[in-house]
Amino acid sequence: MAFFIETMLGGLMTGMLYSLVALGFVLIFKASGVFNFAQGAMVLVAALAMARFSEWSNAALGGDSLFLANVIGIVGAGAVMFVVAWAVERFVLRKLVNQEGATLLMVTLGIAYVLEGLGQTFFGSEIYSIDVGMPKDPVIMFEGLFEGGVLINKEDFIAAALAAVLVAGLTVFFQKTAIGRALRAVADDHQAAQSVGIPLNKTWVIVWCVAGLVALVAGIIWGSKMGVQFSLVTVALRALPVVILGGLTSVPGAIVGGLIIGVGEKLSEVYLGPYVGGGIEIWFAYVMALIVLLFRPQGLFGEKIINRV
Repeated sequence: MAFFIETMLGGLMTGMLYSLVALGFVLIFKASGVFNFAQGAMVLVAALAMARFSEWSNAALGGDSLFLANVIGIVGAGAVMFVVAWAVERFVLRKLVNQEGATLLMVTLGIAYVLEGLGQTFFGSEIYSIDVGMPKDPVIMFEGLFEGGVLINKEDFIAAALAAVLVAGLTVFFQKTAIGRALRAVADDHQAAQSVGIPLNKTWVIVWCVAGLVALVAGIIWGSKMGVQFSLVTVALRALPVVILGGLTSVPGAIVGGLIIGVGEKLSEVYLGPYVGGGIEIWFAYVMALIVLLFRPQGLFGEKIINRV
């Protein structure tokens, strides 16, 4: 029983990290109707910027204040993501208002390659480490309930808690604030939103900034676990089934979808993997996404689209 709980908790914590990346997709689609294939590149650039700014700051401070160096790194990376948001709106989205979804999708693919190239140009292509002080040693809990206790990774637990707080904050932001409602109005109809006085350009900058902030948090957490390397771009591919499962327009759906995928991956690999030769963890999420697309294309929490003719 303890091993089952360990596996499930590990899946829940991994699922929270998937949800964090999936949130970037949801935020931009929810506010602009654009499926942002550049989200993985944004995670990479944010993590690279934070790692490099922190490294440079730590060297300038003589290595005496890692905390201050990390603060400078986070602020610097946040500034980089703001510049990215402004540049995307100013030079790309502003010129593509009311274009077809396929056009905007292809544009985000181009943005992804540009960001990867610029990240390598400015920050280099080496593997960097991020140390924000999260404990990496596991801890044994619930020894009184289960023989031997339950082994929990402290870093995963803290990362999952941070992701949960961020998700809760974004949910409140979209549902309770005037800016959040404006973002949803823009997603529904660009021209109608402009006709009632909602500034489209400003709104897009805000949502890309928020998505950049989410990418920064995701990049720091994933970078702390795996190191900052260009394979971080592929994290977005692991988050795609989460988006499909939860729904492209649902912030809570991103979190629930991530938890389902995370737990499903771990349990299926541990309990079914030995019977089929292993490897279930690699394709489980995509099979789940395929099943959802067949029976509920809008996802578990997505809004059903009705086309009137």
